Amino acid sequence: MSELNPSNLAFVEEQLERYLADPGTVEPEWREYFARTVNGARVGPSFRPASIFHAPPSNGAASGVADCVKQEMVDQLIRAFRVRGHRIAQLDPLGGEPEPFPELQLEHYGLSEADLNVRFACKALGFEGLHPLHEILSRLHNTYCRSIGVQFMHIDDPTVKFWLQERMESSENRRVIPREEQLRILTRLTDAELFESFLQKKFVGAKRFSLEGGESLIPLLDLMLEDAGNHGVDEVVIGMAHRGRINVLANIMQKDAGQIFREFVDKDPGIHFGRGDVKYHQGYASTWTTSEGKKLRLELCFNPSHLEFVGPVVLGRVRARQDRRSDRFKVMGLVIHGDAAFAGQGVVQEQLNMSEIPGYRVGGTLHVIVNNQIGFTTSPGQSRSSTYPSDVAKMLQIPILHVNGEHPEAVAQAIHLAMDFRERFHKDVVIDMYCYRRHGHNEGDDPTFTQPLLYQNVRQRKSVREGYLESLLKLGEVTREEADEIAVRRLEHLEAELNKSRDPNFDYQFHLARGAWSHYRGGPDAAVPEVPTSVPRERLQELLGKMVELPASFTPHEKIPKLLVHSRLEMAEGKRPLDWGTAEALAFATLLTEGAPVRLSGQDVGRGTFSHRHAILYDARTGEPYVPLQHLAPDQARFQVWDSPLTETAVLAFEYGVCLDDPEALVLWEAQFGDFCNVAQVIIDQFLVSSEDKWHRLNGLVMLLPHGFEGQGPEHSSARLERFLTLAAEDNIQVVNLTTPAQYFHCLRRQVLRPWRKPLVVMSPKSLLRHSECSSSLEELTSGTFQRVMPDRSKVDPETVNRILLCSGKLYYELEHARKARGANDVAILRLEQYYPFPEGPLRQALAGYPRTAPVLWVQEEPENMGAATFLKVRAADKVVGHSFHTLSRPESASPATGSQESHRIEQEWLIEQAFTMALT
Repeated sequence: MSELNPSNLAFVEEQLERYLADPGTVEPEWREYFARTVNGARVGPSFRPASIFHAPPSNGAASGVADCVKQEMVDQLIRAFRVRGHRIAQLDPLGGEPEPFPELQLEHYGLSEADLNVRFACKALGFEGLHPLHEILSRLHNTYCRSIGVQFMHIDDPTVKFWLQERMESSENRRVIPREEQLRILTRLTDAELFESFLQKKFVGAKRFSLEGGESLIPLLDLMLEDAGNHGVDEVVIGMAHRGRINVLANIMQKDAGQIFREFVDKDPGIHFGRGDVKYHQGYASTWTTSEGKKLRLELCFNPSHLEFVGPVVLGRVRARQDRRSDRFKVMGLVIHGDAAFAGQGVVQEQLNMSEIPGYRVGGTLHVIVNNQIGFTTSPGQSRSSTYPSDVAKMLQIPILHVNGEHPEAVAQAIHLAMDFRERFHKDVVIDMYCYRRHGHNEGDDPTFTQPLLYQNVRQRKSVREGYLESLLKLGEVTREEADEIAVRRLEHLEAELNKSRDPNFDYQFHLARGAWSHYRGGPDAAVPEVPTSVPRERLQELLGKMVELPASFTPHEKIPKLLVHSRLEMAEGKRPLDWGTAEALAFATLLTEGAPVRLSGQDVGRGTFSHRHAILYDARTGEPYVPLQHLAPDQARFQVWDSPLTETAVLAFEYGVCLDDPEALVLWEAQFGDFCNVAQVIIDQFLVSSEDKWHRLNGLVMLLPHGFEGQGPEHSSARLERFLTLAAEDNIQVVNLTTPAQYFHCLRRQVLRPWRKPLVVMSPKSLLRHSECSSSLEELTSGTFQRVMPDRSKVDPETVNRILLCSGKLYYELEHARKARGANDVAILRLEQYYPFPEGPLRQALAGYPRTAPVLWVQEEPENMGAATFLKVRAADKVVGHSFHTLSRPESASPATGSQESHRIEQEWLIEQAFTMALT
């Protein structure tokens, strides 16, 4: 048998190929050798020897074909540690030993302890020359199997993957922690531990969702902010659940401890009547100064008990701040998750999916999972089907770092690696910090009911701080006296803050948004005057012309010239009335050229679900997009239109977040059909309608919800108007159902031009988008304003009216058509354009010219238990002074509408008939 060297490698490979195909085709000497080495290594037909070999080994190294085969096995072993090393890493601070993993054992590759001193090439690890197998194994274990386990081999981009390999393997995934940083980590652990024990002693039994067992989160965040400052970040938006939130507020957000203690004793109930939320849901803003003296603006977002839904809100806030800056990477997002929630809440997958979509990209979010290894009382085996809570994040091409939270220096390495990765690639990164929960779900909960063995173990654990201090004492760079001095100093500060909070003259401070919001207000609608929303005719004509100007090199779709260009030029000349889509485009264009940014997102919004918008045009030859509204004037504000993923919850939350940090902009989310907002109900309930009352934050988000019964079935008829009206209180939202393009134009402009910021819910039309009678003249945009109630525009003599129909939306046109067909000149038809805030004054004014004996009949398409009927019985019955008030609707129903087109037609005909003939007594 020949000795292996580069000159005979081809011959050896040929012999092996023949052996694998048919052992009888090679010489007995080779057959015997391959039988021992190849079969012993348990390789299949796909086995191939290494393609790169080094000089013939010496000084104890194996030689010949044995080296060829075993080298290949060692290379496979190296790869296995990169892929699977995390499975045997020491991640569990409670001491749970990982099970042996076959792919990480020598025997799996035909190797044994006898090979440990054999030297192999390990260029795959980035090292030249030959190294003993035991040294190679040591490097692999140190890098991938100690207190940090890494999942990164699912990443397809070799540049990203090799960057991570080099960073981790060159340092064995550890860093030398200087004394200064050791003291910093110890101080932060002391802050975290003392704060929790102080609360436990001073406020016995108070619910606080303590961080005990996960105290390493505080030094993790501290080091993250240091790195962020070094990377040029100067704003960080944070979202987190309630576990450890009060600790983060005190020790990272630097909220005054005296105010926190004041909230625990709850000495100021008068300022909270009917408003606010519990202390572990509230947000806060502050300024952080790094050790280098750099200032970072921090914002911890408010968050309800629907834990994970704050994530896309954070991303929206980050994006809004980035859009206002030339360097978007100066703003970053941090979302802190719970393990059970990260695995269990679908909104997590939604926000991860959005992370690389252009309209929602923010250049990399840091996700930190505080892995309690339990969800309330549910163990991991009952709360997820995956190995890790973070496995959903493998849908992205990003690393997932699992780290033992009881090893603060490993946590430090993980956060430094994560922040460097984010800085280098501007992608998300996940840290899964294994810890435990020393108490139950909250301090009044007894976890031993459901996890008796787990909590026997927990109660025997020393604190993370004490364990870390012991390791520092062994290193000899920190003394016990230094550690005690840190603790005494921190405890004295807490005692002083507690005494301050007990002062009867304590000045409780609400956290209110200022800055960009100083020019805007909330409160009652009636306290804010209307503003002019009309635009000069010449300006509208100019903008209509600009909107149809296309580059000479652009080839539009064959239908666009007639559908859009010619028709809008005729509208500019007054030869054709304005349709809905054009009125919207003019509202956008006028605002943009007046300096107000516009952002529109949702499913298929570029074209519009009903092909009515065409805000994005596509070149018929190249497919390249062109957005006319981005080319109106050199100094115009930014216009963004984004087709969203098939996601309602996270996208609506994202846009809500944008609105929190961009009050000047018109931000709109459009549902494909109005009922799709059902999926985002958490965002509507927990954030949108309670924004001012619960979170003390204004928000001007516009929701466009196509609504109207047109025989398209239950899911495409109702935007669930009744739900918004049920949630309406204290002038918290605006709910409208408009009937003309001009009304829509004025409504959108009013939303921006008024200093009053409240969410606007628009029951958008479908059939009215092209209805010949649903049109407006340019004059209605050049003079006039938004009308909350539209009077009857017919020639009906008010004195002869014996019935007044009150309606909204597209039903008006059907009632008007029926009135003409019947010649019912004794019936007036009024349109309620704004449901809420309820327009009591405008409604009374519209009724003033009619006889008091004429009853008012509210007519709606929705079933009796839906729509506005119940709302109006409460809100309007006593407002129509002198008129009796009645309602007409479809019979009450568990489902919004029929699925039969013919059935719908019959129902609609009955409804229209009843509107004119129903006895009103």
